[in-house]
Amino acid sequence: MGESRSGTVGTALPGAEVRIAPDGEVLVRGRMVMRDYRGAPDQTAEAVDADGWLHTGDIGELDAEGFLKIVDRRKELIIDAAGKNMSPTNIENTITENTPLVGPIAVIGEARSYNTALICLDPDLVAGFAERHRLPDRSIAALARDPIVRKALQDGMDAANAKLSRVEQIKKFAVLPEVWLPGSECLTATGKLRRKPIAIAYAATIDSLYGQ
Repeated sequence: MGESRSGTVGTALPGAEVRIAPDGEVLVRGRMVMRDYRGAPDQTAEAVDADGWLHTGDIGELDAEGFLKIVDRRKELIIDAAGKNMSPTNIENTITENTPLVGPIAVIGEARSYNTALICLDPDLVAGFAERHRLPDRSIAALARDPIVRKALQDGMDAANAKLSRVEQIKKFAVLPEVWLPGSECLTATGKLRRKPIAIAYAATIDSLYGQ
């Protein structure tokens, strides 16, 4: 990319075009963009359309000055029961920014009528919170149930929901009595969510959030 700006990947290089598709995918076209996959016409057709636009698989936003912000991967998008596309990463980041006690959080909503979330507490932050509020049992399992902790989480969730569109908002959430560690079943070594294993491991908890 060309010029840089914090929070973005910059502007397009000279000779390159960047635009955002209706579904939010970042498209790139220019002489420096690959023409095809050698000997793989089917893969080429999936990646590069008839007008020469490379479909990057990234979901992004372009501001008025042409700076590109990547917000998610297309394959990670949630498509709800009404067919609305949403970026779970964008929702999760908004919640994290407004809810200081949370650690990893996984938004659920694929083919559902509303979004829910699985929340892990941040061990260090919730320990400080427990000390300030003189909570008697400071184990993660106990703090996940504690009404004072849950009130703080709900206040943060309300603040986050106020910044999200109606379809993105979290209607219900579960506070998990454990911590997800990098390199575990739920997180990669770099701390990214393993969404499919999470959905399988917490299927019963997720179903309960939808009254099933």
